[in-house]
Amino acid sequence: MTTPFIGEIQIFGFNFAPVQWAFANGELLRITQNTSLFALLGVNYGGDGRVTFRLPNFTGRVGVSQGQGPGLTDRALGDTVGENTVGLIWDEMPYHTHNLQAYPQPATDPGPKAGAGLGGPRSARLYSAAASPNTALFPAVVNPIGGSQPHENRQPVLALNYSIALYGEFPQFN
Repeated sequence: MTTPFIGEIQIFGFNFAPVQWAFANGELLRITQNTSLFALLGVNYGGDGRVTFRLPNFTGRVGVSQGQGPGLTDRALGDTVGENTVGLIWDEMPYHTHNLQAYPQPATDPGPKAGAGLGGPRSARLYSAAASPNTALFPAVVNPIGGSQPHENRQPVLALNYSIALYGEFPQFN
């Protein structure tokens, strides 16, 4: 392997950081022990800038280029954006409908049977044979549900080891 640039980030398929490399996991380092790396990274990823600075943190994240593409938000070096989970609000849900189908079924049956009755959980009493016309349906049939629980919001990924070179060649500015 050629001599890396100080601060170069590589992806490795093994579970350790090579000699003179560190995991890119947001570790807090002392400036006095890593002056060259601090000169390149500064406090873009955290730290107080007097005694400490942080390495980039790729734990559970993917990299994205700094700058701004057409129609995209500007990203500065070290910005972290996005969420692992998100709860949808009404304005974010696409318009959709749910069909309700009813079939004759004796009210004494403990739950829906194939081809008969209203579909729903066995514990819910969805209708009654003794109900008069224009009786409201059981509220769970037509009311919103969901419990406001957030849902997974990550693209498919493959877990690999992101490491950053602590030593090597100091890159020349262009």
